[in-house]
Amino acid sequence: MKIIFAGTPEFAVPALAALVAAGHQVVMVLTQPDRPAGRGMKLKASPIKVLAEQHSLLVLQPETLKDITVQAQIEAMHADVMVVAAYGLIIPTAVLDMPKFGCYNIHASLLPRWRGAAPIHRSLLVGDTKTGVTIMEVVPALDAGAMVSSGTVPITESDTTQTLHDTLSKTGADLMVQAMADLEEKGSLQSIPQDEALVTYAHKLEKSEAAIDWQKNAVEISRQVRAFNPFPVAQGILKGGVCRIWMATAKAGKAEVGKVISVHDGVTVGCGDGLLHITELQAPGGKRLSAQAFVQGHNLQIGDLFN
Repeated sequence: MKIIFAGTPEFAVPALAALVAAGHQVVMVLTQPDRPAGRGMKLKASPIKVLAEQHSLLVLQPETLKDITVQAQIEAMHADVMVVAAYGLIIPTAVLDMPKFGCYNIHASLLPRWRGAAPIHRSLLVGDTKTGVTIMEVVPALDAGAMVSSGTVPITESDTTQTLHDTLSKTGADLMVQAMADLEEKGSLQSIPQDEALVTYAHKLEKSEAAIDWQKNAVEISRQVRAFNPFPVAQGILKGGVCRIWMATAKAGKAEVGKVISVHDGVTVGCGDGLLHITELQAPGGKRLSAQAFVQGHNLQIGDLFN
């Protein structure tokens, strides 16, 4: 089939790669414009642009899809379908109506739970035991389209946003390839409307949410740490400086809030309820380290306090 693919970050890469590998004709790739990145703030291509250029695919990087000239370029492709994966720009109704068979999106949650910008993070934060991917029709309202298919992924106590991101991106790629095979064979896809009564919203992350409140229970803090890995990274104050905490799990026990009670095989800190067992952390200006390396390099001792 003739596909227009719209995506930008790493999450979308497995889907584009899988569609190309499946033999579909990707006639255009829409991705966001190159953005400044790194210390030098040089313009950097999106992961999708990099992959598209490796396959010599036509790439279009408009600032907006509301531009009539851009819309004319998209319409000229006479695409059968548009596939969307974390594109990041609003797709006007005029563009949604252009492909012969419509427009389908890969969304990283089990809709209608967690519509919005940060479904993986929010799912971890509240303690969901499972998440997944939904293939859905794209409509003007946010993540409100009818559902075509879904795949469930369990959430373990060692999962982070990064590990779930990687698993879900591959799950989404597999589901979309199957959906496109079904569409090609049948000429349409069956879909089920979302139950509006079950909708929850995954609001965009705020950097202020990264600050750890040690009065909270260890389970909540562990979720916070894992949800904010790799960004924006949960943090506490240690010896007057910001200490970023990359990985931690909850343990039973009781200790003074914020107090380090063990530096053996990890750093164990008292919480409002329970203990937080930290296994990866980072000092200001330093590298991400295992707890053992951090203890040795920063003279962390029993009795030190996190604030």
